[in-house]
Amino acid sequence: MILYLARRLVGVAGVLLAICLVTFTIFYLLPADPAAAACGKTCTPERLAEVRHSMGLDQPLWRQFTDYLTGIFAGRELGEGPQALQCGFPCFGYSYEYALPVWDLLTDRLPVSASLAFGAALMWLVLGLGTGIAAALRKGTRTDRTLMVGAVAAASLPVYFTAVMLIHGVVRVAGVLPYPEYAALTDDPLGWAANLLLPWTALALLYAAMYARQSRSSMIEAMAQPYIRTARAKGMPESVVVVKHGLRSGMTPVLTLFGMDLGGLLAGAVITESIFGIPGVGRLFFDALQRSDQPVILGVTLLAAFFIVAANLVVDILYAVVDPRVRY
Repeated sequence: MILYLARRLVGVAGVLLAICLVTFTIFYLLPADPAAAACGKTCTPERLAEVRHSMGLDQPLWRQFTDYLTGIFAGRELGEGPQALQCGFPCFGYSYEYALPVWDLLTDRLPVSASLAFGAALMWLVLGLGTGIAAALRKGTRTDRTLMVGAVAAASLPVYFTAVMLIHGVVRVAGVLPYPEYAALTDDPLGWAANLLLPWTALALLYAAMYARQSRSSMIEAMAQPYIRTARAKGMPESVVVVKHGLRSGMTPVLTLFGMDLGGLLAGAVITESIFGIPGVGRLFFDALQRSDQPVILGVTLLAAFFIVAANLVVDILYAVVDPRVRY
């Protein structure tokens, strides 16, 4: 198990380094000038040259990348003299639009996106797995067809449509909930949950539909295996056969799907956060695109890549726990 984990960690480090190199190269070879965007419309040529120097854009590309990579692990100083900006570990660059290091912006918004991601994930797992397993155990019946038709209908609705319909129906027409205004969990737990309920639901309906279809097909395949018939022939209770043998084997593809989805949402749900006005990483990314704030765009991109790779690493470890053959 230790060797398996070591191999996976080496692979993760290589993937993250490659993503960092490719992403950095793409953003800093674009026609847009990050220094001009940071300096503003009324920037003088002298001030533009200062900003370019402080951002390191007057250095060769390889030097810029090595400085950027060094800053992530050890911090760096942007510029020289008394006007130099200190960017502590880990330094993902400096946003002149916000006048803050990118890492400070990310850590400020990350708890908000994490609240959205984990709450929605819990809802879609309960709904999706429950629906998929129930449909698989009643394969070919009216219940199976009804559940799958509902899942297909939910999956066909884009999240922005579902979000707008929830706001209109629940907030404006029924008046059951106020319009979402994010409140921190530590300040107001009930307000935190109430304000995230609609965003959770909008995301959960979309993802639950996909998980229902995936878990149904996986469970049907698992329940048709010879060891299931053997377990039943030994007189094991049906609940033990379904949960211990069928579910454990059938959920392996769902783990892969869950790792990718949760990793992506941790880096921000751009559409959902924008519609509901949630100040998360996705909203930060959207605003950075509007302002051409390339350091923030690059930081969010690398953060998203890290979460997806890390989530896949966790999934691989869970694979090894569920099925020891994976270790070899």
